Amino acid sequence: MYGKNDLRATLQPRAAPAPEAPLKPASYCRFYAEPPVEVSETHETWFARGQNLIVAYSKVRPGAVLTREAQPDEYAVLLPERGMRVKVTAGDESQTATGPALVYVPPGESRVEALDDGELYRLLTVRSADLAAKCSNADTYAERDPNVPPFEPWPEPIGGWKIRVYSGDVPSEPGRFGRLYRGSTIMVNFGSGREGPRDLSNLSPHHHDDFEQYSIVTAGKFIHHLRWPWLSDAREWREDEHVECAAPSVAVIPPPATHTSQGLAPGLNRLADVFCPPRFDFSAREGWVLNAAEYPMPDRD
Repeated sequence: MYGKNDLRATLQPRAAPAPEAPLKPASYCRFYAEPPVEVSETHETWFARGQNLIVAYSKVRPGAVLTREAQPDEYAVLLPERGMRVKVTAGDESQTATGPALVYVPPGESRVEALDDGELYRLLTVRSADLAAKCSNADTYAERDPNVPPFEPWPEPIGGWKIRVYSGDVPSEPGRFGRLYRGSTIMVNFGSGREGPRDLSNLSPHHHDDFEQYSIVTAGKFIHHLRWPWLSDAREWREDEHVECAAPSVAVIPPPATHTSQGLAPGLNRLADVFCPPRFDFSAREGWVLNAAEYPMPDRD
């Protein structure tokens, strides 16, 4: 079902487990249409979640400081805007990152200080229970999705915990899909986006058997198209969805919904697709994950 020349069509499919009922609904959080949860003189922050991941979106001004005092696991900071700078501190280490960039931050005490006006996204697992409680869609996940296995982190990075900064400007290469980075908890496909509306003859509907996809709109406007399988119990059937979301927003797409996203805006339409934990199928492809040498894969039965 992938579109023309989509490298994901080369992935080896796994034996698909039968989906369990009830099927989890998708969740759409349009940060531009909701009041912020945290407000200060230097930042406003919104929170949304899925089964495994929290997306914390912040509009910041110079001097804004976003802290984690006892972070239980590694998290990521996504800087989609060119030239946007932050200073990240963890323990005795500090690094400055300039967007477009992705930063992995180790567990424990850390802080992200904005050096410019702009926007940033923090991506954290729901083990950050204090932030999970602040999510605008927290009630949707009061009960687990039976089609998503319990979250398990991947192995610790080679060389131990430290701040790791990766560029969002790595040029594309033939045979490599996207711009993929993974940590011990989270994988991000840091896309460059497309100019103008997407060609309707070249969409890429597909599904995932047992993991969520978090599609974060960082520029432009999209329609997220979703279709659920029919179960034997017709009372569990769901209607197709065609949901419009502009930037900034996140769509939490549960398995096994078939989905694709269609850019609409005349200018730049850009998504960052996030997976928690990282994807095995992407990780297994030689050369696809740009920082694979730093983060080992777990054994898989």
